[in-house]
Amino acid sequence: MKKIQIIILIIGMLLISSSFISGCIAPNMVTYEVTFYATWSEETHPDDFPTDPHFSGLIGATHNEKIYFWREGELASEGIKKMAETGNKYPLNKKIALEILDQNAFRIISGGGINPSPGSISLKFKTSEAFPLVTLVTMIAPSPDWFVGVDSLNLSENGTFVDEKVVTLYAYDAGTDSGYSYESHDHPTIPPEPIFKIEGYPFFYNDELVPLGTFTFTKIPDK
Repeated sequence: MKKIQIIILIIGMLLISSSFISGCIAPNMVTYEVTFYATWSEETHPDDFPTDPHFSGLIGATHNEKIYFWREGELASEGIKKMAETGNKYPLNKKIALEILDQNAFRIISGGGINPSPGSISLKFKTSEAFPLVTLVTMIAPSPDWFVGVDSLNLSENGTFVDEKVVTLYAYDAGTDSGYSYESHDHPTIPPEPIFKIEGYPFFYNDELVPLGTFTFTKIPDK
């Protein structure tokens, strides 16, 4: 029975994340392309730089203001923990699917990662005026529990969807593993700590906090 429930949930998630849900097309739907430009490299971040620098597959959602999936200063959910520690999308995917069923989220955003970094990747997603916020994350890999992303970024200004928005990405610690370097052995943080922006080693270099890249959100014109 449990296996059947899991299969049903997976099928439901795939249907939800498709471009259209049969018979249910939201009004004033818009399409965006997000491009993740990863600049993280041995040149930008030479301290203890790993031999296999990459980012896990992108995962996130468009949603309304009633929910959020991660927030600086608050404890990481199981979905954010797994994403930040291992790159595993499934728990966060499952959470988003449930929020879609509760009509708090509109679309799952899911795509590939970048391997190796630096590099770039783009993907498209749809949203509507009732779900103007976007959350998107990816694991910094290898790392204990570090990630980059945006939390509830509003793509609408004064009731109009913006043509473009660029976000500079800095490293965050999910607060679930106390490893100090990229390739530290697992060292669970007990109890977990709130998510925080990493403002020191290994992302502080030449007297400044160095970003790891950008997300560029570009509105796709209607045909």
